[in-house]
Amino acid sequence: MRTEIRIVARAGARPWSAATGALAVRCTGPDTVHLIGAAATPLGGDELDIRIVVEPGARLMVRSVAATIVLPGRTTPSSTASWTFDVGAGGELDVDPEPTVVAGGACHRAVTRVRLAADARVRIRERVQIGRTGEDHGGWCGDLIADTSTLPLLRHRLELGAGTAADDLLSAPRALSSELRYPDDAPAATIGVAAAVLPLAAGGSLSTWTGARLSDTPANLRCRAAAAG
Repeated sequence: MRTEIRIVARAGARPWSAATGALAVRCTGPDTVHLIGAAATPLGGDELDIRIVVEPGARLMVRSVAATIVLPGRTTPSSTASWTFDVGAGGELDVDPEPTVVAGGACHRAVTRVRLAADARVRIRERVQIGRTGEDHGGWCGDLIADTSTLPLLRHRLELGAGTAADDLLSAPRALSSELRYPDDAPAATIGVAAAVLPLAAGGSLSTWTGARLSDTPANLRCRAAAAG
């Protein structure tokens, strides 16, 4: 199944949206939308195409009502999701959906592209868990590509789980929490052995943590997300 979502936030108006496929969009506040599952997705073979535009001076918060469960299909284990965000001058975008859980035997590829005006503001948080209870053999790959109107901002890829270069059933991480902020002047920091806050050359920061379970995410990373929300 192919799912397409289009959302446009305009200053002084409630967000406009259109959706086809297995997801629906509900406007839950003057500047807030929630993604709602209308059918099981993504299954193996599914494609998700989500495009969000924040026009100049507008503000938008994007949330979801439940975790996304990635399941293998009958003929293929692989599904894909494409997220595209365009934020205009003076616009603000805050994206913080519930976690993605990749079930055993499933494989999911997510590509996120962000285009920002130089004075835009953005926070995008992504959380991934490989396996439901008792499972650890799903696979996930995520690309995050971000640019301002004048400079490249970030090129980042992470892989988790089965089939990845660093896969190790004994010690390889099975969970990820990642957050892009722009602008942000947080200094570089290492938190424990598996988390880091990295300032970006063109401004902003990328926080990344990997571990066994999302419940193990360090409290200071959770606090950064809560403060922005």
